[in-house]
Amino acid sequence: MELDKKNRSEISSPDSPALKELCASLHQLAIDLEIPEENGLCKWPKTQLDLCAKYGVFKWFLEEKDGGFGWSVQDLTLGYLALGSACQTTTFVITQRTGACQKIAQSLNDYARSQLIPSLLRGTHFSTVGISHLTTSKQHLGQPVLRAMKTQKGFMLNGFTPWVTGAAHADTIVVGAECEDGRQIITVVPTHIPGVQIVPADQLVAFSSSQTSRVNFEKVEVDIKWLLVGPARNVMGRRIGGQTGGYQTSTLALGLARAAIEFILGESQTREDLVVPAEALKSQWYTLRETLLNSVSGTEVVNAEYLRQECNSLVLRATQSSLVIAKGTGFLSSHPASRWCREALFFLVWSSPQSLINRQLYQLAEVSPD
Repeated sequence: MELDKKNRSEISSPDSPALKELCASLHQLAIDLEIPEENGLCKWPKTQLDLCAKYGVFKWFLEEKDGGFGWSVQDLTLGYLALGSACQTTTFVITQRTGACQKIAQSLNDYARSQLIPSLLRGTHFSTVGISHLTTSKQHLGQPVLRAMKTQKGFMLNGFTPWVTGAAHADTIVVGAECEDGRQIITVVPTHIPGVQIVPADQLVAFSSSQTSRVNFEKVEVDIKWLLVGPARNVMGRRIGGQTGGYQTSTLALGLARAAIEFILGESQTREDLVVPAEALKSQWYTLRETLLNSVSGTEVVNAEYLRQECNSLVLRATQSSLVIAKGTGFLSSHPASRWCREALFFLVWSSPQSLINRQLYQLAEVSPD
């Protein structure tokens, strides 16, 4: 879908009218995603990411000293809520890109910062993360899936990292690996160096356009100049850059719920029988939004896992309600309601520690944990 090429102002605050303008464009462009092309892959959201760069979105997440806008956590939450309502796939890709950017910017590695941050802010360089195996994914295997061995020049990586978003489009990947003594590192890996193999992306239930795939590392020697953190114990606990799960994941769930609820509210304008459920879902959404904003700002903090469960529940119920209201038309793969339902399932598996999975299972089974 072609959009006009007028000059665009950067979004310097979540109150900017330009944010609504960007979201309207992302909403339009979302129609073209999740449709397999001739190569079997769903279209990568390049146009959407280019638009976000022009609107200054990538500057939201970095401090002013790094060239960003230095948005507060509350402003970032409002920004993510708006983006997530317009296009979940683009917003998800941005979370992974931002995770890499923040880990680079907040490190003490001046070389990596000077080489990468300017182009990351402009949107001319794409970096993503391969760290899920250090937190939730593959933790049940017992052995590290990506190993690091110290060499004279830096570290040699062997193994793989699962679930790397946009791997085939990445110039660099920020990965985590474990040394023989149990300590861990986080390092930038340029994707062009020998031994990096990007596996073709699988078709997913949703977010296939994120082209998330596994990346293999076979005797990949990474120069010490790219090391961001470590070797150290529990590098993910050091809070360098964005954390997985938590309030960010709840924010995207609420963004998706908002899209479905707005559809339901629109339908209720001409269908009186929808008014009561529509208003109930709207009220629940605003209650959770207030709880989320109070939590991220520190005003009245609630348990992140509890909030995540509540947001998961709402997004599943809201999206499925939109499908019920859309009837048979909504069951077409091209209808937004069917896409929203598929996307909502993602929150059952994205960055889900076992304790959250247990909560979800008990809730779905309608039983209370002992």
